[in-house]
Formats: sequence, C-alpha cells, structure tokens
Amino acid sequence: MHIILVPGLWLDASSWNGITPALERAGHRVHALTMPGVGAPASESAQIGIADWVDAVVDAIDAAPGLVVLVGHSGGGNVVYGAADARPERVARVVFVDTFPPGDGGSIWEFPIVDGVVPFPGWDFFEEQEVADLDEATRATTAARAKSVPAKVPTDPLSLRDERRRRLPVTMLTGTVSADEIRGIIASAPEWAAELAAVEDLEIVELHSGHWPQFSQPAALAANILAAVDR
Repeated sequence: MHIILVPGLWLDASSWNGITPALERAGHRVHALTMPGVGAPASESAQIGIADWVDAVVDAIDAAPGLVVLVGHSGGGNVVYGAADARPERVARVVFVDTFPPGDGGSIWEFPIVDGVVPFPGWDFFEEQEVADLDEATRATTAARAKSVPAKVPTDPLSLRDERRRRLPVTMLTGTVSADEIRGIIASAPEWAAELAAVEDLEIVELHSGHWPQFSQPAALAANILAAVDR
C-alpha cells in the first residue's frame, strides 16, 4: 500500500522520520510530504493557501499506482480530507492523528502572523495536555527545526464538494480527546462536528498521548497506523 504522510503546521517531511521505517518494514511504500511554502519568506509564500496544500497531496495520490492511505497530523488532517474529497475513488482509508474531520468551509486555526508568515508560536501557546508527554529535549529539538507556514494556510476555508468522502473508512488516532468524548460529540451533533457525524465508517483509537505522538511515542503511533492500514 502507498501511505502518504502529511505533517501539521510548522513541520516538514522529516517529522515522520520516527514512523517511516516501521511502515516500510511492513512492506508499504511511504511518501512523507513537505507542504508548499513551508519555511519560505512571505515574498515567496504569500499567495500559497490551503488549496495549494491539498493540490500537493492530490499530486502525490495521482503519482501513486492503485489505492492510497492518507495520514494527516493536526492541521494536516484538513489537507488529507480535502485530498480525499478530490480523489475519493483512490483512497482506501483516511487516518487522522489527533485531529477531526473538517467540514466544508472549515479552517485550521488562527495564529499570530510575523513578517508575513506564521512562525511556530512556542510550546507555551498550547494547552498542557497537548504537550505534557514531550520532554525538554524533544521540545527543544522540535522547536529548533520548526518552520514557518504561509500566512493564508491556517485560516483559509477548505472546499469540499464530493460527498463520497463520507463513505471512506476513517480512523481517528486520538491523543488529547478520549474516545468517549468523541462519541459524545457525535451524539450531541454540534454544527462544528457535522462532518464527523456524517462519516459512515469511523474507527476511534486512543493513543493516550499528547498532540505530537510522532515525537513522544513513535513506535506506538506507527503500530496504530499499520493496524489502520491493515483493516
């Protein structure tokens, strides 16, 4: 199986280095992506939006023979879901790593813009449960290699058009929200979670991690991605 790995904001393809070897040893072809404009100054990235990131994943799907599994971490979940919407017939499964399926018009989040780009805001920006399992060495290493993202990407609305995406198998690997909480959200059906409630084939797996399991527990994350791929 071809597995396409899409990082969240401020991360590039190397953020999956702790995951890729286990997937490859299992016989899969792994494509870890760096999104357009990551690390580039505003003069080069100002016009890059979420649609460009989705297009980059669609290009990777089109370049791979047969079906693919899409894995998106955090804001990368919006990107892979947009690509699944664009190529539902080519996607075997969508795997969300500590994030939710976005709805049409949804965006990632709003972060401070500095010099025309969105830099990594620092660990203090995040809630304690998101970062509690990252030791000081991991925080320092990750922050040092974090890269800015184009200013438009976090707040750009995602465009979804093909409702066949809702019939694709979806696995949520959740670290910061329990499975019971997610099921409660589905049952209460708030408007912001309408897409989650509309997914017809949903699996929820608890990681018992923070928001960055690729750094805090890469072996466990890789094992859960493999289990999702093999279902």
